[in-house]
Amino acid sequence: MRLAIVTGGSRGLGAALCQQLAADGFRLIEFSRSAPHPYSVATDLSDPLASRAQLEKALAGIETESVTELLAIHNAGTLDPIGPASRKAPSDIVANLNINLVSPIAILAGVIAKFQDNSCRKVVACVSSGAALRPFSGWSLYDAAKAGMDHFVRTLALEQASLPHPFIAVNFDPGVIDTEMQALIRSSTKNDFPDVDRFIQRKEKGQLAPPAKVAASLVALLSRHDLVGGERYSAG
Repeated sequence: MRLAIVTGGSRGLGAALCQQLAADGFRLIEFSRSAPHPYSVATDLSDPLASRAQLEKALAGIETESVTELLAIHNAGTLDPIGPASRKAPSDIVANLNINLVSPIAILAGVIAKFQDNSCRKVVACVSSGAALRPFSGWSLYDAAKAGMDHFVRTLALEQASLPHPFIAVNFDPGVIDTEMQALIRSSTKNDFPDVDRFIQRKEKGQLAPPAKVAASLVALLSRHDLVGGERYSAG
């Protein structure tokens, strides 16, 4: 069985990824709040312990030796709330970091614990962002979490390198995609996000990539046998 585990597959890039992987013959397990697919598991990533428990429950019935290829793709994320963290409620700060950093690590750690001793090809891929590499005013929470996930993946790759049946862990920069997250950015005020005009212009100039195109790029990348653990790859 070829198994793909995807977070945030309810819409946008995640939904396109699920569609592509299903067409390629993978059995899917998708985790999201709305859980729209037959293979979805309703999961609130703002609660890391519950998210990890949902993962373990979903994987409990899978015999590890039946898996001949494994992809674990973390795609879920939120920009909300946009604006300086100093102006946000503590509960909103915690929820953002749980969704973007804590739950993803808890979920991926659970996948690795379940399948570590399986000798099949195993890949962990985190959908990253340019925000992981450079700061955007108004995105301090999102920037911090994306940078943290990038470094988590690099460290995970280092840890896996010395094991007998390692996971290949990589980051993937999808570029700028035409999704609901981009619509949220364009609806921001300059007070919260001073760079909003540039993102509005990107939409007007047709510079946003379709989710299906980026999904195809990522799935093709993950099929390559020259992947290097800890590397950051870009859509193209």
